[in-house]
Amino acid sequence: MTKIAILGANGRLGRVVAKAFIDAGFDVRTVTRTGKVPAELKGATAVAGDALDRQSLVRATAGVDIVFNGLNPIYTDWGKCLPMAENVMAACHANDTLHLFPGTVYNYGSPMPAVITEDTPFHPTTEKGRIRCAMEDLFRREAEAGRVRTIILRAGDFFGGSGSGSWFDLVVAAKISKGIYTAPGPADLVHEWAYLPDFAVGFVALARNLDKLGFYEALNFPGHAVTELEIKAAAEKAVGRPLKMTSMAWWVLRAGSPFVAMWREIVSMSYLRFEPHQLASARLEGIIGAIPHTPLDQAVTEALEDIGIATVNGTAKAA
Repeated sequence: MTKIAILGANGRLGRVVAKAFIDAGFDVRTVTRTGKVPAELKGATAVAGDALDRQSLVRATAGVDIVFNGLNPIYTDWGKCLPMAENVMAACHANDTLHLFPGTVYNYGSPMPAVITEDTPFHPTTEKGRIRCAMEDLFRREAEAGRVRTIILRAGDFFGGSGSGSWFDLVVAAKISKGIYTAPGPADLVHEWAYLPDFAVGFVALARNLDKLGFYEALNFPGHAVTELEIKAAAEKAVGRPLKMTSMAWWVLRAGSPFVAMWREIVSMSYLRFEPHQLASARLEGIIGAIPHTPLDQAVTEALEDIGIATVNGTAKAA
């Protein structure tokens, strides 16, 4: 049985990916600082490991075949990203493991390309974009040197899964229980979203098709390239009533950004909400077959239930 270690298993992405690998029959090890496995990951083996402590991470990932790198510090702690990436590379090299990594669209900067393919060049215009590019450059160098094999699957904004911290739950759905849909950007602008259960199954499919992949791959995951109007319509179907649309108060964040570190970091990435973009892949379907894609109405319904909002045909999972 293939063994996979999930780094950042307490995080939203890590939990969903771990669950997908458990359901697919993999031997899953969750690696967290506390060594405690999230309650929904029954069947996984919990191990303590600190991504900022290289030897701790080497020990925590010993004996596995694959490492899924779901490490993602909060926006104000992104100075940790590259040191963590270096430690992950050291652990994968020491244990001769494959490295799976979730890419972002931060690498492309502003103005955003309307359609992003696997051949679209990076053009980071923010510090976070430059950090992401530096991480991927590190992964490529390690692969080209024959030390660590890396497969990247790139996605847009996350929605779905339990937990908090995404645009969907913090902004879009924050007031839906009060009958209000909050749009972070123009209502008719196309924005790339990734429904996390689909994205996670995409990683499982890649792990099952490694013979079709090279030593370094960076693939796009086309998720839901939709407008706020489309998500609002799906949310209205889910809750069974019309929703009033309001716009996110960006002016408040901009005014307060000199004084509030998190607001400053969010404002620095605000271009993503005002420039249309979507991901396209010329290769993913040929590698894994049909790309996982839950219909938007179903995905939005399940995502609302995951964060505690009751729907017409279901109940709030996290209420």
